[in-house]
Amino acid sequence: MMAASRSLGRVPSINTARFLTTNSRASIAGAGAGARPAAFTVHHRPASASGGALHLPRTHRTASAGHRRVLATAAAADGQPQGASGSGKKVKPKKEPSVYGHTVLLPKTDFEMRANSVAKEPMIQQYWADNKVYETIAERDAEMFTLHDGPPYANGDLHIGHALNKILKDFINRYEMLKGKKVRFVPGWDCHGLPIELKVLQSMEADKRLELTPIKLRKKARAFALKAVEAQREQFKRYGIWADWEDPYLTLLPEYEGAQMEVFGQMFLNGHIYRGKKPVHWSPSSMTALAEAELEYPPGHVSQSVYVAFPLDPEAPLPAAFPAEHASAVQNASLAIWTTTPWTMPANAAVAVNDKLRYSFAKVTGVAANKAGVEAEGGAPPTSAAAAANDPASMVGRTLIIGEDLVGAVGALWGLELHTLCTVTGAELEGLIYTHPMYGPERKSPVVVGGDYITTESGTGLVHTAPGHGQEDYITGLKFGLPLLSPVDDAGDFTAEAGPGLAGKNVLGDGNVACIEGLRACGALILQEAYPHKYPYDWRTKEPTIFRATEQWFASVEGFRDEALAELEKIKFIPASGSKRMTPMVAGRNDWCISRQRAWGVPIPCFYDKETKVVLMDEATITHVTEIVRSKGTDAWWEMELVDLLPDQYKHRADSLIKGTDTMDVWFDSGSSWAGVVKARGLAYPANLYLEGSDQHRGWFQSSLLTGVAATGKAPYKTILTHGFVLDEKGYKMSKSLGNVVDPRLIIEGGKNQKTDPAFGADTLRLWVASTDYTSDVLIGMNILKQTSDNYRKLRGTLRFLMGNIGDFDPAANAVPYEELPAFDRYALYRTAAMVKEMEVAYETYAYSTAVSTLQSFTTFLSNVYLDVSKDRLYIESPSSAERRACQTVVAGVVERLLSCIAPVTPHMAEEAWMALPYAKEAGSVFLSGWAPAPSQWTTGIDESEIQFWTGVLAIRGEVNKSLEAARNDKLIGASLQAKAVVYAADADFAAQLESRKAELKQAFIVSEVVVVHTQEELMAVCVTTAGLEGEAAEGVCAGGVTVGVARAAGTKCVRCWGYTTDAGADDRHPELCARCTPIVIAADPELRAPAKGAEAAAVV
Repeated sequence: MMAASRSLGRVPSINTARFLTTNSRASIAGAGAGARPAAFTVHHRPASASGGALHLPRTHRTASAGHRRVLATAAAADGQPQGASGSGKKVKPKKEPSVYGHTVLLPKTDFEMRANSVAKEPMIQQYWADNKVYETIAERDAEMFTLHDGPPYANGDLHIGHALNKILKDFINRYEMLKGKKVRFVPGWDCHGLPIELKVLQSMEADKRLELTPIKLRKKARAFALKAVEAQREQFKRYGIWADWEDPYLTLLPEYEGAQMEVFGQMFLNGHIYRGKKPVHWSPSSMTALAEAELEYPPGHVSQSVYVAFPLDPEAPLPAAFPAEHASAVQNASLAIWTTTPWTMPANAAVAVNDKLRYSFAKVTGVAANKAGVEAEGGAPPTSAAAAANDPASMVGRTLIIGEDLVGAVGALWGLELHTLCTVTGAELEGLIYTHPMYGPERKSPVVVGGDYITTESGTGLVHTAPGHGQEDYITGLKFGLPLLSPVDDAGDFTAEAGPGLAGKNVLGDGNVACIEGLRACGALILQEAYPHKYPYDWRTKEPTIFRATEQWFASVEGFRDEALAELEKIKFIPASGSKRMTPMVAGRNDWCISRQRAWGVPIPCFYDKETKVVLMDEATITHVTEIVRSKGTDAWWEMELVDLLPDQYKHRADSLIKGTDTMDVWFDSGSSWAGVVKARGLAYPANLYLEGSDQHRGWFQSSLLTGVAATGKAPYKTILTHGFVLDEKGYKMSKSLGNVVDPRLIIEGGKNQKTDPAFGADTLRLWVASTDYTSDVLIGMNILKQTSDNYRKLRGTLRFLMGNIGDFDPAANAVPYEELPAFDRYALYRTAAMVKEMEVAYETYAYSTAVSTLQSFTTFLSNVYLDVSKDRLYIESPSSAERRACQTVVAGVVERLLSCIAPVTPHMAEEAWMALPYAKEAGSVFLSGWAPAPSQWTTGIDESEIQFWTGVLAIRGEVNKSLEAARNDKLIGASLQAKAVVYAADADFAAQLESRKAELKQAFIVSEVVVVHTQEELMAVCVTTAGLEGEAAEGVCAGGVTVGVARAAGTKCVRCWGYTTDAGADDRHPELCARCTPIVIAADPELRAPAKGAEAAAVV
């Protein structure tokens, strides 16, 4: 009923061996020098008949606290005299070894208490590799499960976030393996892009950088990436991650680059790729366009915001919709706008209003209060001119057009007294013409109607519109045919188009200050003030970015957005909130800028006419370049002559063409992995699962969705699972400057000082991952790791104790049929079946913290209840007795289920224990043995009334323990076996049931006698302490409640089992033994005789 019932069919034979260590019988207390060996010495069988043993290092063993109670010599009789030391201090005398010690069946196993993870875990990993355990599973003929790996950057060492991510993936894969599926996990690395390019450049002297050609840079970047991949791979393997480590996917491999170019080509042929000039996130520090996922928004950014007056053109005719009765208000009126980017003023092309809002013509009638100057952008203190400009007196007499709802607020902010002359709608303002204050009458622009993005929540209700520097501005510009001005170069400096006073100045520094000063000089600056807000930074260089219109390649998301949203509705998100986060991102996306101005990447395979700049790119050119890349890699784009990159039909045009220099966004690289890995390697497609951090809703999850839908019309995954970020145990983000970075290698291997930095091992790290609610941010630190380590040791200790008690058990020969098991054993199997089911549900739903809680609850039941109750049978009964074999049958069944349950989380411990099982196994690895389900009989073989009975008994047991502890504190008893338990149940039927099962209760309560009384008075008359269940606590146990108490047990203490009985001394050879122990000892050692002094010292109570 054990191992044989678990077979998943024939599995490959793998060489295994038990540890080459055994417990010394000398460790059994009481087995003195003259003690004879027991007649039932256990002989272990090897787990496999073949060689190839795995020799794990032996570590020192000590008995656990639970063992020491039985290991200790039987207690001497009451009143034993105390000894004294040479100094005169009283000390307890050494107890003489018991002559019966060797007849007690103490736990014995080769599964050691000390994990010794630093030494053992690598050896177990080598065992897996030598015996190709993962490969066997990856190649089995079964249903395929694919968790597709999102590629980390091949840049630097791994951090704790990497560990969280890959370990979660390994939990999932290992569980699916145990369930019999074919699982192949292909790990990947993102090898292109700016992070690696920057690392290469930073490692070189300035003069050497100047000598770099694109191909030289690419060679260096490739070498850097491959070195990082090798280092990270070894670190991942140490976590116990199973994967195709010898055949990972790298985005720099020719076959991957070829697949990526095919995806690009299909999107192009589907009409989703185009080239245009649009505002994009631009990093002046990196001099390249950036995707949204390449931005970060650090706290503490402060911009210099300005309120500016754009004067209406007095010569321009009023629009037809403008109310004639308010024509006089237009005289000397200005449009009041607010912006946090003064440097975009040279690119202004319109002022936008919301046609549904109302706007006031507010005349400035006076000054309410002076406003102090603020520090200028770039750190320059405000000049006296700045202070004067922030004195709003210069605005007195002018009329400012402001959102009606904002007149009071901005008047107070500006320190101006405002008098409303009239109000009009935004629609009536459309068509008004104003002049640019910095450029005069030569620059006239219109008031236009923008979108719902214009509100009265901030600013003035009128929006400065620069289509070359903002997405909403760009859309408005397209609608009204506004000029696309962007007088800024790649370095973020103003070009000559911005004007002589600005050219060459940086828009994030002196250029911004110059714009503010220009507005001040022409009397257009109403107010300048510091404004803290979120602002996009380049996540690599940590420098601010800008929005800038440039010629780029785009994927038109608008062209397939509806299809992408429809596919998203089919995706299962875990947690469900992921859908609410990702769907609006896709719904609000119009374009994806996929080109980058860097050398280290996959080239966009286009050609340009030298004179006209017209693009040459079609199916023929893309196919031709793709085949070259597939065989030679993307270096060929830089190494080969242009004529050789052209298909035959275009070779005659080679002299008139140039190659494009843009490379693809790295998110396009990784977003094409469904094609380059999942489909190319024959894995399940769409993938069953994508699992990454929650930031990937706007990163890899989204880029994979967009490329998949644009190229094939389908999402490349079925389920998206996300995890949070790792913070220190105080909840702070980790940083080197704070000194709170937690290194996974230090957790596993320990530091130089093992007292301050102990080696916890990979399984403890994995248990920490499983213990977290990873769906949100998680905490880690030394205190948390110590607590996790304690939980690991408790689990290991329970497992060791279980295995120690089946050292002489073979399920094939010794298992007791379920029908013959005692009732409490059947209840224990019922609890085991419930645990297995809960673990299955937890694994199926990726609820690993629930799995850990379930394990902890179950092992607590085992330790505190079942094993505690069963020690008497396991230690004291004869080796082959029905009672002991029944218990061993349960323990063996529990062990095998427990091993499969812990295997995904702590695979090293599970495998080590599997190897140490004392009987033959069909599979050489716990992962080849498969998931161990509980036989249906374990659930159906026990009726509800029996379950309810034992639930009630265990509740009563808790009250008995309380009463025992109280008696122990009062020095009335010592060990629980010195006591008898007295029980009163108010419900007569329940009382009768207890009366009929007193023998089982005696075992469950671990007392020497149980008495069931009919009244509480009877109980109070004999008991020294009492406790009980009443009210809600008694519900489901006994109507009316239960009262328990304890008193000293009658009889003599048996020096072997420690129970108190009235039948001791039936055999003169063993006068201190009870009637149960006497025949067991005689059978074990017929020649054994008790010393005479033992009989004389027998205590009678």
